[in-house]
Amino acid sequence: MDAIIINAAGCGSTLKEYGHLLADDPRYAERARAFQNLVKDVSEFLAGIDLVPPTQPVPLRVTYQDACHLVHGQGIRQQPRKLLRQIPGLELVEMNLSDVCCGSAGIYNLTHYDLSMRVLEEKMDNLLATGATAVVAPNPGCTMQLAYGARRRGVELELLHVVDLLDRAYGGH
Repeated sequence: MDAIIINAAGCGSTLKEYGHLLADDPRYAERARAFQNLVKDVSEFLAGIDLVPPTQPVPLRVTYQDACHLVHGQGIRQQPRKLLRQIPGLELVEMNLSDVCCGSAGIYNLTHYDLSMRVLEEKMDNLLATGATAVVAPNPGCTMQLAYGARRRGVELELLHVVDLLDRAYGGH
């Protein structure tokens, strides 16, 4: 097996820690290290191979939300942007403080709702300032949190994963 591809930033971050988490387990330590070395975020994997360039235009103005588990946990920042910039017709507009939490933080939005909503409000201000009609978020928690923020504001906002846009750009949708 060459790689284990993960499309959810939080899951990938945890799977990449298996070697550390099981380091003291005599039965699984070696297997966990080998496993974690195979784990790749989908954007990390795709940006590292020679993809056939997409040809279908995707006429959207998008911004990108750096999921904490991807940017801070895995150090993946440029790979998703590289993939997005390859899509014809797509306009990527950087969001101010894109790598600051959206307020989801796992289940933080449930356990600390008031603080989570203050963080979300700042994130929505930065997101809406881009003029984007869509936001790319690589983690399901971010996607749900930002969708909630858009509903609270009464704003139409399409929420997507990098793979959703690549699918469109390769004519799958």
